Amino acid sequence: MQARSGKELREMFLSFFESKGHKRYPSFSLVPDDPSILFTIAGMVPFKPYFLGQKTPEVTRATTSQKCVRTNDIDNVGRTARHHTFFEMLGNFSFGDYFKKEASLFAWEFLTERVGLDPDRLYPTIYKDDEEAFEIWNKVVGVPANRIYRLGEEDNFWSVGPVGPCGPCSELIYDQGPEFSCGSPDCGLECDCDRYLEVWNLVFMQYNRDEEGNLNPLPKKNIDTGMGLERLASVVQQVKGDFETDLFKPLVAKASSIMGVKYGSGGREDMAVRVVSDHLRAVAFMIADGIMPSNEGRGYVLRRILRRAVRYGRLAGVERPFLTELLPVLNEIMADPYEELILHKNLIEQVIEQEELRFGRTLEQGTTLLEEEIRNVKSSGGKTLSGVVAFELYDTFGFPFELTEEICKEAGVEVKFEEFQKEMEKQRERARAAWAKSESNKIEMDEGLLKDLEPSEFTGYEKEEDEGKVLAVVVDNEKEEACAEGQECYVVLNKTPFYGEKGGQVGDEGVLEWQPGGRAKVLDTQVSSGGHYVHKVRVESGKLKVGDFVVAKVDSGRRKKIKAHHTSTHLLHEALIRVLGDHVRQAGSLVAPDFLRFDFTHVKPMTKDEIKEVENIVFGVITDNLALETHITNIEEAKKLGAKALFEEKYGDKVRVIVVPGYSAELCGGTHVNRTGDIGVFKIVKEEGIGAGLRRITALASDAAFLKFQEQAEKLDELSEIFEAEEGQLKEKALSLLEQRKKLQDEVERLNVEKAQLAVDEMLQKAVEVEGVLLCSGIFDELPPNVLRQVGDKIRNSRKSSVTILASKTKDQVTFVVMADKDAMAKGVHAGKLAKSIAQLLGGGGGGRPDVAQAGAKKVDGVKEALNKAIDILREMIR
Repeated sequence: MQARSGKELREMFLSFFESKGHKRYPSFSLVPDDPSILFTIAGMVPFKPYFLGQKTPEVTRATTSQKCVRTNDIDNVGRTARHHTFFEMLGNFSFGDYFKKEASLFAWEFLTERVGLDPDRLYPTIYKDDEEAFEIWNKVVGVPANRIYRLGEEDNFWSVGPVGPCGPCSELIYDQGPEFSCGSPDCGLECDCDRYLEVWNLVFMQYNRDEEGNLNPLPKKNIDTGMGLERLASVVQQVKGDFETDLFKPLVAKASSIMGVKYGSGGREDMAVRVVSDHLRAVAFMIADGIMPSNEGRGYVLRRILRRAVRYGRLAGVERPFLTELLPVLNEIMADPYEELILHKNLIEQVIEQEELRFGRTLEQGTTLLEEEIRNVKSSGGKTLSGVVAFELYDTFGFPFELTEEICKEAGVEVKFEEFQKEMEKQRERARAAWAKSESNKIEMDEGLLKDLEPSEFTGYEKEEDEGKVLAVVVDNEKEEACAEGQECYVVLNKTPFYGEKGGQVGDEGVLEWQPGGRAKVLDTQVSSGGHYVHKVRVESGKLKVGDFVVAKVDSGRRKKIKAHHTSTHLLHEALIRVLGDHVRQAGSLVAPDFLRFDFTHVKPMTKDEIKEVENIVFGVITDNLALETHITNIEEAKKLGAKALFEEKYGDKVRVIVVPGYSAELCGGTHVNRTGDIGVFKIVKEEGIGAGLRRITALASDAAFLKFQEQAEKLDELSEIFEAEEGQLKEKALSLLEQRKKLQDEVERLNVEKAQLAVDEMLQKAVEVEGVLLCSGIFDELPPNVLRQVGDKIRNSRKSSVTILASKTKDQVTFVVMADKDAMAKGVHAGKLAKSIAQLLGGGGGGRPDVAQAGAKKVDGVKEALNKAIDILREMIR
């Protein structure tokens, strides 16, 4: 068997199946077109609609090397030589074409004749009752019966869920030889060691399991196979594990060099190298596919993986950010064929660097707190950490629960997962309530009511008024024959000029009119997953019935404003790339009649000069008055036009490209102006951060921008009157007044300090001694905390072994400042704990360092009593 690189094996596989009539597809995104899963976890995921019969495939045979991410057993990544978060799955697929015989022959030919594996060391497994598979392996392929193993449903039967397509499968197991054995006398095909290694899984999808559990033959039988490239490489290269293959070895060497360890010595150091090498691959590919760190969903998984890598680097003694140092090595290994690693190189580097710096700062704080909690658990004889503590670490420091659990596990402490889940659910309920409030105007209806209808025809690119037939009326989530005057309902037309909300652009509004005298106001337009344009309407006169022909009239004035904002997003997108760099990509947008919002990938705030430059570029294109072009083409031709595509968007066979000649091209289904000059004016009004590596711009165009300029001009006129200065002198006048204000504030503060310090002698005279510590306290009216601290400093500097508690009252709150000197702290005094305890007596809270702390409360009446009780609190603290 000839040793081959991972790159060679990938190409061999794809070329082999191309020679067998399969269409080669490039790897699909790690973000699947499937809401039931977060990531593409297998090669079949992008083809799932074909297996389920939801869509008709363009070909009947396909092959891929698919990027995959799985995190279900992340704790084992690094502990073993075979677990990964990111891996490539080689696969060949048949959609109602060939079946078991051909799939088995293809697999055997590829492994034995092309790759060169010894056929006498290959063992097929089959589902226990699959006689057809046995006959194929034994009679057709020629595998002796004693090398064909029958296994149960857990090992050799695949299903997409409790109901739906399913079928038996065959796994091809390779005997790597006794040198890979665990040494047990019972070591055999089902042993967990690496001697008998599963190489390829062939799934024969031939049944549909109904709700009663019955297996009914599918009219079209499918093939879905999966073989891990990393595992195949380890077998062919005859190494002990995936991390010793050429797909990992350079990363392992670089990680080892950074950590100053020798890989292969065993133990924690090897684990750290494997974790970093594996996780770096996952992180880079996830960012390249548009996933950004966040506290939920895919972003949470990305952050969890990245932070786990950082932590293992720290455990190996690497205190500085280091993950980006591995990226050139990864690109050398995998940028061919995965060019997205190069296309998004800057973005990947910036996001990793920013996230690593952020986590580096919080890791020490969080770890210190967690270790303190673990010590408390152990000192009290316990073995479990509260899930509430775990949630606070997650919520405050961004500690993934799994990281808390892992650190606790190393210390022999268990985390109460159920308590953590309860806290998480409370947070989700708060988020859902906020989401429901923000989404309260969205259309809500059961899309299943429309399943028998043909998709609507959209005519809104050419028309703003058209005639359509009413296909369905839905009132209170029930299909009805009519909607009466005064009622609100949802209406589906066979064709409509109304744009349904998608791609960030809001839905159209307008009216429906019909004879005799019928009229309904269109409040919103949405698009169902089945392609039905759903109009939310309020009938103002007449009765709207199924079968009626209506004249649908879009609110053209509103549509005009939306078009100006939508085209502006395209101009803005390109300008941001030109000013900030190629790493900028659209991460979301909202196009409305009165503003636009544009989210994009960038790791730091824009400067005023950058914002100004972007505005100048956009306005320059507007004044050029360029005529927009629309191209309907396929995705490959769109790429040749240089069209930008959204990370998360899924595109069909035909795509629509909006081109601003000589400036930009972008895939887009929205409505746009005819010429850039139609936009009129453009103004950025806000730039802000919305997450790790994500920024947001809010901007105005057309009428909205003009009105903003008018508003600003009016405010300048008003300010000129108030300050009694010309517009050009306003800044100078305002700075002069601010300077005067500061001088007055400084004088007030000086007088406050003098006034307060006059009371120091009196407070010292009334001070009480508590267990050898002098307690000095006082109550003031409306003194700021910085003045209280100055007074406290004077007392602390004048008396040794002292504690000072000063309170300042306003009509609705009280502020405490607590200070302790070194002698007092040596006796057990902690200013932060003392401040917190006093404030809690009044229903407040706070805290701080052992020497200086601040707290507050809303109850003002009980301040004197609280200071009296401070004596007892201090006494307990010193004892």
